[in-house]
Amino acid sequence: MESTIISRLREGRFVLIAEIGVNYYDIADKMGISNMEAAKLMIKEAYGAGIHAVKFQTYKAETLAAKDSPSYWDRSEEPTGSQYELFRKFDSFGEKEYRELKEYADGLGIEFLSTAFDYESADYLCELMNVYKVSSSDLSNIPFIEYQAKKGKPVILSIGASELDEIERAVDTIRSVNDRELVLLHCVLEYPTPLEHANLLKIRSLKQQFPDCYIGYSDHTKPTEECDVAKVAYNMGAQVIEKHFTLDKTLKGNDHYHAMDPADAKRILESIERMDMLRGSGELTALDSEAGARLNARRSIVAAKDIAEGELVTRDKLTFKRPGTGISPTEIGMVMGRTAACDIAEDTILKPGMLRDYPGGEDDG
Repeated sequence: MESTIISRLREGRFVLIAEIGVNYYDIADKMGISNMEAAKLMIKEAYGAGIHAVKFQTYKAETLAAKDSPSYWDRSEEPTGSQYELFRKFDSFGEKEYRELKEYADGLGIEFLSTAFDYESADYLCELMNVYKVSSSDLSNIPFIEYQAKKGKPVILSIGASELDEIERAVDTIRSVNDRELVLLHCVLEYPTPLEHANLLKIRSLKQQFPDCYIGYSDHTKPTEECDVAKVAYNMGAQVIEKHFTLDKTLKGNDHYHAMDPADAKRILESIERMDMLRGSGELTALDSEAGARLNARRSIVAAKDIAEGELVTRDKLTFKRPGTGISPTEIGMVMGRTAACDIAEDTILKPGMLRDYPGGEDDG
């Protein structure tokens, strides 16, 4: 199955990725269904909302975090104080389960991918994905970035909590072994990200600094009715937006409290579609719909007084009035100094045939 993400990027079209992550565990608990049923339901809901791709997180707690690793999220939303303890709650899926989810997503027609957090998952996910996604948390894990880049697939790299030299080092590492499409996602590692910390102008800076990369935004702000974060990000140049996805934003824990739900996703996509309509093509030309205004709202050269046949036309005998159906004011130099081919009454719109030897006139040539 061809990558929807990459094909849309090549065509200059917007991409919305639903970061399901491990939110399906909580959905399963709430609904009294299995984790697999919940994961599939979330894929189905993402597809129904028009989302282009779904992304999971593939890890085992013991290979990801030390047992005394502290939290870095809002403890009022997710009370778990240890990364290890949090990740251990959500690491039961392995190759078999992700293969099943991949096949389910393919059947619906939505792209599947998952962030690998260890070498084993990076290996088995290779067969299941068209694109690798590297987490901000692994931006400085250069050996692991290189390992995934060597798989020869396009790479999406989140760059949260990073300095420019760190981004450049990661990009150079990828480029040294991989010439496929590279997407950099601006990201703020605050969960949730306060609106005043979104720093969306950074998207424009990334476009200038890395002109050979596609640029996007991994959004950890809480959704708003106006979709203003997504709209500003898109206007700054983000062609991809990745956002956590849930079916219930009121659920405590993990990534529900700053996630979009299907209704949010639909609003984002509708907002981007409207922005595309408003932005237009950017072509420097008049629209067909402006033809009437172009003709009638512009001015023509008009006789400021009566001009007799054979009389020399001088500047003091001319003025400019609407509509633009006669000789344009841009041709004033072609009009002055010619003689009238007929009597021209005051307030008459000049036409080529009214002037002797005027190009396009009856006696021309």
